[in-house]
Amino acid sequence: MSISETLLPEFDREMGVTRRLLERLPDDQFSWKPHEKSMTLGRLAEHLAELPAWARVSIVDSGIDMATPRPEGYTSPASRAAVLAMFDKNVADARAALSGRTDGELMATWTLKAQGKVVFTMPKAMVLRGFVINHTIHHRGQLSVYLRLHNVAVPSMYGPSADEPM
Repeated sequence: MSISETLLPEFDREMGVTRRLLERLPDDQFSWKPHEKSMTLGRLAEHLAELPAWARVSIVDSGIDMATPRPEGYTSPASRAAVLAMFDKNVADARAALSGRTDGELMATWTLKAQGKVVFTMPKAMVLRGFVINHTIHHRGQLSVYLRLHNVAVPSMYGPSADEPM
């Protein structure tokens, strides 16, 4: 079994769970944050929606500098529908980029830089697992707390939740 065939089921599952959380975003709370140092709910949702795009970038490109500005005319999503549209597009693009990749392609190195300084270099497969999938899981956990604090039902993720017994 190839690396891409190993990663795809995990990617699909984690993106499906993430979408179920994003479907519950309260449109009227995008500016809310639980603490002054926290991201707003809207920014956290946007980050979760953009993370799958990093999968495509990590597969197609040899690296990225975090200082790269957003595309001209970019606007942050301001509603649940806009977040879901961004997420769905990025998931589809990421899945298409991952499907059929050879082990050699996924073992090629990828480098993250911050203002020209190397943060890390590792095989693309490890970037997908750690920098994309695990990163998504981390922020998804944050979003589940944000939703709980707004009395929004939290879906089951790896088993029953308080709101969704299996």
